[in-house]
Amino acid sequence: MSLAKKALDQGDGILRLTPTWVPRSFCVPGRRIKLHPDDYYALGGARGGIDERWFSSTTPAENGPLTSKNEGLSHIAYEDGGKTDLFLLKDAIDELGGEIIGNRIWNEYKSWPMYSKFFDNMGPLPHHIHPNDEFGALTGQNGKPEAYYYPPQLNNHGGDYPYTFFGIAPGTTKDQIRECLMNFNKGDNRITNYSQAFKLQPGTGWDVPPGMLHAPGSLCTYEPQKASDIFAMYQSLVNEAIIPEELLWNATPKDRIGDYDLLVEMIDWELNVNPNLLETRYMEPIPVRDANEMQAAGYHENWICYRSHDYSAKELTVFPGQTVVIKDAAAYGMIMMQGYGKMGPWDIETPALIRFGQLTHDEYFVSEKAASEGVKITNLSKSDPIVMLKHFGPRNPDLKVRE
Repeated sequence: MSLAKKALDQGDGILRLTPTWVPRSFCVPGRRIKLHPDDYYALGGARGGIDERWFSSTTPAENGPLTSKNEGLSHIAYEDGGKTDLFLLKDAIDELGGEIIGNRIWNEYKSWPMYSKFFDNMGPLPHHIHPNDEFGALTGQNGKPEAYYYPPQLNNHGGDYPYTFFGIAPGTTKDQIRECLMNFNKGDNRITNYSQAFKLQPGTGWDVPPGMLHAPGSLCTYEPQKASDIFAMYQSLVNEAIIPEELLWNATPKDRIGDYDLLVEMIDWELNVNPNLLETRYMEPIPVRDANEMQAAGYHENWICYRSHDYSAKELTVFPGQTVVIKDAAAYGMIMMQGYGKMGPWDIETPALIRFGQLTHDEYFVSEKAASEGVKITNLSKSDPIVMLKHFGPRNPDLKVRE
């Protein structure tokens, strides 16, 4: 029997995953993702600080020529007889297919087509864009929609700039944006002069379709997204730090570098100049069913990311001392935010501090079969709720997308 099959059987359809840490050379870590203070530069100063943790990822990180082997890819931990084997979630899904992610997704994608992450920066990120599938194909990549949720447990402070720029202010012209891009090497290209910013609030989120300019603020962010790491930075100066010009052309074919018209074409103009971004892109949590019924059953569950067909996410809270059985129609990955207890045969707990390379019991992947049959969760605390975030693949049968 293969390791993947043994691991799936050992967990009754639930796979234990290991922490996946990813650095970004152009970012300063916000230090809220529980990595030990000595380990934020564990990959070396040239790689930059570790400001991201990726979940349920079969998508490699695109971090330039210094990118390490399997960077960004989640691993499964299988323990037997005192020995621990680690192997890629991607390899297990390639082998077992629908046994893990369900035949609906496997038959269409032959892969797990999303992942989630924490990104955690002390300051704001540059105004940037993720191209759609059409423009992504120019460099052999998928386009990337994404969504944001700001977990209260990881946002005891807001960082240096808890505001996010979204879109382009109505009345802006394409020529004005093109001029900003052409001024990329002149210091501050002032592209955010043509955007609008929103104060970020823990416990809420935003939807970011491909083609939308956005400059994420400094809250620690949970980010479900399509399986891609494509991006292009359109802002040249952030927090007095210069952004390398190579990141402006990061999503551009080599033979079209210098083509500013292409950069403007990547912008979904109608989406960006929509004056009703709060109505169309902002997300408040929505109960998955009647709140009183859930309360009586010992738990509460919200949709937190629900505006995209490519992924969705829930926040599940199990009250102290309660045992519940939670059913979902689709496979999902999960990360613990608070509390401890049992989930199926597994111990689940929320570590306060994690060393680089340390194994944990806070991240799992639940197969579609286990999810649909129902996952038994017991909160062993007398006072602390269990809180977990759950990320799902495309077209979740339980979700009616709110567009």
